[in-house]
Amino acid sequence: MKPPRLDCMIQATDPPQLVPAAGERDWMDATNNHFAYRCTPLSIANASGWELLNPHDVTVIWTGFNSTDDIIIRVEEPNVRHRFISSTFGHGIVTFHPGYVFRTDPGWMVWARGSPNRIKDGIHPLDGLVETNWLPFSFTMNWKFTRPGAVRFVKGEPFCFITMVPSVTIESVKPVIRPMQEDPEFHKEYKLWSSERNKFNAALKLGDELTVEQKWQKDYLKGVSTSGKSKADENHRVKRSLQCPVHGHELQAPEKEPAPESKEQDS
Repeated sequence: MKPPRLDCMIQATDPPQLVPAAGERDWMDATNNHFAYRCTPLSIANASGWELLNPHDVTVIWTGFNSTDDIIIRVEEPNVRHRFISSTFGHGIVTFHPGYVFRTDPGWMVWARGSPNRIKDGIHPLDGLVETNWLPFSFTMNWKFTRPGAVRFVKGEPFCFITMVPSVTIESVKPVIRPMQEDPEFHKEYKLWSSERNKFNAALKLGDELTVEQKWQKDYLKGVSTSGKSKADENHRVKRSLQCPVHGHELQAPEKEPAPESKEQDS
């Protein structure tokens, strides 16, 4: 099956760098024994898209009032070519301009947001779902101050994270709430997991040598339930690695080698 298209059409001179998002986070690195990385869904979410990197060091200040003039932007480098940041809306909102117009196949959208699980004090990224299957113009990435003050975005820091989602499939989903006991096998698996988890945590608290050495239960990491009866399919991931953007000319098919000359047969 052909993968969905994501064309990144250059809009601005010298647009920001677009790279696959990394699974690592500074605060996760700082946890004891890097225990935050034991949560596989956390790392997978971190890396499930591409990041637009801030091209310059910039400090943004909000006075606390609502006009566009109440946002003060100080780009800390001379001769900036791309107008990548502005005060467009007021109300403590800072606007970044990606420098690209994104295009997707019918049925797909781009979700623009801040990088998942990346924390920035004093300001918060705003999410947007964009109909990139038809839109012939760009969108903006916006951040809202949570209080008056100054915030610094350093060069190379992601200011926007983009990923792709189906356009309307979710609208056909009807959540169903029902007792777990209606699915006896599932309920049995859940009770076994819950029991084993309580035993593991108790042994960990008591300092059991084997449990401490194991560090944490790795059922999710292995893609198998506690009983071993329920297993993940081929789509199970413990690490996400997306492809780097390429320039269109790099996708051109190589020239075919000339066909070998046919030998004349003896008459």
